[in-house]
Formats: sequence, C-alpha cells, structure tokens
Amino acid sequence: TWHLKKIPQIVRERTFSLDSPKFEAKPKLELNTVCGIECQRRLPVPSLSDLKNLLSYETVFENGTRTLTEVNVLGAVLDPAANITTQRPSRKKRQIYGTDSRFSIYDKRFMTNFPFNTAVKISTGCSGILVSPKHVLTAAHCLHNGKDYVKGSKRLRVGLMKTKSRGNGRKRKGTSDGLPSFQWTRVKSTHIPKGWFKGVSGDIALDYDYAVLELKRPHKRKYMELGISPTIKMMPGSMIHFSGFDNDRSGQLVYRFCSISDESNDLFYQYCDAEPGSTGSGIYLRLKEPNKKKWKRKIIAVYSGHQWVDINGEQQDYNVAVRITPLKYAQICFWIHGNDGNCTQG
Repeated sequence: TWHLKKIPQIVRERTFSLDSPKFEAKPKLELNTVCGIECQRRLPVPSLSDLKNLLSYETVFENGTRTLTEVNVLGAVLDPAANITTQRPSRKKRQIYGTDSRFSIYDKRFMTNFPFNTAVKISTGCSGILVSPKHVLTAAHCLHNGKDYVKGSKRLRVGLMKTKSRGNGRKRKGTSDGLPSFQWTRVKSTHIPKGWFKGVSGDIALDYDYAVLELKRPHKRKYMELGISPTIKMMPGSMIHFSGFDNDRSGQLVYRFCSISDESNDLFYQYCDAEPGSTGSGIYLRLKEPNKKKWKRKIIAVYSGHQWVDINGEQQDYNVAVRITPLKYAQICFWIHGNDGNCTQG
C-alpha cells in the first residue's frame, strides 16, 4: 500500500543571476568517479545547512541565461541511520545480467497508452518521464557533467512518442510499422540541484542525479505521479519497473522489470538489464491506494544508469537509481508547482 508521509517544505529564499554557461561539456553515459556503496557507508548525515546548500538549485532558460535559487528546508527529519547498505560480493562488468530480460514494446495499443506513453526521449540521448502536463523528470548527468552543461542542452528538446502511420494506405519509405516516432517539444527551463555540482559535493554524488525540464507547451497525455520511495521490504517482491530508449535497440521503446538487490538512503542498486539511452527513465511501482481497492503506479526513483562504484576498495559495477526521498519529493514537487502548498503530503 502507498503510505502517506508528511513532506518537508522547500522554501525559496532568494534568486540571483549567474553568468551564462558555456554548454561545452561532452555528454557522458557512464560515470566512473562516483560515491558508491562503500563510500556511502562513510558519509556523515547531512546537517540542515548542508541540505540547504545541496537542495539549492540552478535554473537554465532556453535563451541560455541562468539563475541560482537558494532555499530553506523546513520540517526535515535527519535520519541518523542513513546510508546503511548490506555487504555484497563483487562482480565483473556487464550491463545485461545473464539472459536479456528486456521487452521491446511494438504493439501500438500498449505504446500509446499508460504507463508506456509517459516515457520520453531527451535530445541529448537519454530518456525521461512525464510528471505533469508541462514537466519531465530525468537524470542530471544527461544535461550537466558536474562542471558544465553538456553540448546540445542549450537547445534542449523532449520527444513524446507517436506511432508512425502508413498514410494513404501505403507504407512510407524509411518507416516501419509499430516503431515510435517523436513529436519534439522545446524545453523552456531546466532545474538541477546544487548537490550534483562538483564544487558543492566534492566528487560526483549520485544522490542528486536528477533534474526537471519544463516544456514550452503543455501536452495532453496522461502523466505519472510522484511517490515516496519505500524500502525494499515494503515492495511486492522487491520489484521495480521502467521503460526507456536503449541505444542498442534503436527506435524501440524498451520495458523491463527486476528486483532491487541493495539500497542506501538515497540510492537503489539493482541488476535491471539496461543499456545507455535508458538513463533518466522513471522507475515506478504499482501499489494499492490507502483505503481503496484501486492500484496506482507512481514514480519512486530515477534510473541513473550503469555506474562504476567502490566496493571493498575495488571498482565494481551496478545499475543504480536515485530514490525519491521525502526531501527530493518536496523539491521536485516545488519545481512543478512553483510553491510548496501542493506538496505537503506524498
């Protein structure tokens, strides 16, 4: 069951202009220097002033201008048991674990209907998910490498799926039935938490690998709501689901589900089969609504991709997702609604 939780408040304190970014960073689909499982265990619980710094955010507008918004955090519960993970044996590098369990969605009835139609393509090569009539949730590293915004993020676009039609009963040259084409929409603004930037977090911290894009024009599709990420024990079969546009299956929407193997306070570590391109996908669960017989899907994490992390002093690999904690829920909800009044419970 989805459990309602009281959400901390993110309150805007002040916003000021920054120099326009250079937009010269190379897009990077694999991050090699991240704080992994072992590193997470050693991290201290962030203080309130740390949280205010990490959750302050940059906004980049379509004309290339940039602002920094400083925030205050009210009602945050600092968890002294944060970042505890269980010990796991080391593994060798692979992105497909054993039998490839991904499904390519070809049927138009599925592809253009909920929940699959919430998956979108980002013009920098990643995936994302619709979270409001005008907003998309994705991974921060699809847009920013920790030091600068990536090439192509200045004129960022989001591709919403539409199926290719035959037109006049004949198949148009160069198209294939059942594969999605995209209706591209310009991005009006982009929000990225300061916790993602190297100057704030020292090394790249995957905990803050998420971003929200505001579209220039609203869409009329069903979107997926945010949810607070439960612990592994509270998930049916520890199973998660997500869909994205994996590079090795060009032009196809790829769906997968798998169980989570490990967790820290901010991250899920799992062996979901995924290739570059699916990074930024929204990971969701299907749980019962409180006091109702209805089931509801909600986004509980953002897929950060295939990452190298430190385990027992060695670099090992996992597929990693950033959990939507109450604090991140408050921030993302604030970005979507522009105030904290709509974000008191989640």
